[in-house]
Amino acid sequence: MAPSAVSPQQQHASIAVDPTVAALRKTLTSESSPLAARFRALFSLKHLAALEPATAQTVPAIEAIAAGFASPSALLKHELAYCLGQSGKTAAIKPLRDALEDREEDAMCRHEAAEALGALGDKGSLPLLRQRRDDPNEVVVVKETCVLAVDRIEWEHSEERKKEKLKQSDFASIDPAPPMAHINSQPSIPELEKTLLDTGLPLFQRYRAMFALRDLCSPPDLPTAVPAIKALAAGLDDPSALFRHEIAFVFGQLCHPASVPALIQCLSNTGEESMVRHEAAEALGSLGDEEGVEDVLKKFINDPEQVVRDSIIVALDMAEFEKNGEMEYATIPVGEEVAAA
Repeated sequence: MAPSAVSPQQQHASIAVDPTVAALRKTLTSESSPLAARFRALFSLKHLAALEPATAQTVPAIEAIAAGFASPSALLKHELAYCLGQSGKTAAIKPLRDALEDREEDAMCRHEAAEALGALGDKGSLPLLRQRRDDPNEVVVVKETCVLAVDRIEWEHSEERKKEKLKQSDFASIDPAPPMAHINSQPSIPELEKTLLDTGLPLFQRYRAMFALRDLCSPPDLPTAVPAIKALAAGLDDPSALFRHEIAFVFGQLCHPASVPALIQCLSNTGEESMVRHEAAEALGSLGDEEGVEDVLKKFINDPEQVVRDSIIVALDMAEFEKNGEMEYATIPVGEEVAAA
């Protein structure tokens, strides 16, 4: 789906500062604010940015998220890019292109910017994405993400897409690839796993199998859930760090207890790429009400990798949120301060 445009009035809405957005922006961009508070502010801004139809808060919320790119935290910037991609708005395109083009920016952030441009389905970003995809000097994780983003945008605007029958997903996220199209009434988990693990196939096709398996895990009491979790877990041995990180992200979406052992093993592997371990940590945070998960997370609070340490902080906050039964991982502005929801 192509990103939604906003009206000229909404484009200029940032002239009149919205107090809610201003309070959230202040928290998000403050290096003295706890990282967990900044993440909650970010997800509040994401909610405002993604509202349909667009409101007077849409552009200011997107601008507030983009302002966070000044932070030195790779983890936060990676999450900013993700949230901009999930907004579905044209106003998010420029800051994402800027992040992708900046060779000095952290690769984790640039990869997420490329993925976000794919999520927005923006045909105007294809030249840049193809350039980064085809550059022999580009970082592997960015190159691979650009491959996916180009394929996703081309699929989004293709005749093939119009003919495909896609099952309505339980997940509201705009994914790097759609699930496999429905051909049979019941997709075969062994066939999907075979596609998932076949490194000779295009990455986009393998991702489609990944998200088809994810959808077979929801609701969690489906008879296909645990077998699909096991199939997805096999993807954590893939040679691509990008692929492994997406498996961990999917486990975070599912919040299924059957994924806990694979996630703990992934986080505990100090030889694993930090972008993968960070996703495993946050996925475990979303499973924080499961016995022993918090204790595992606390073991890595002083991990040598900064992005992992930061992820543990966020994950422990998410675990607390899960145990408290809160409705939204976000914040509510109160006057000049932003209090936890």
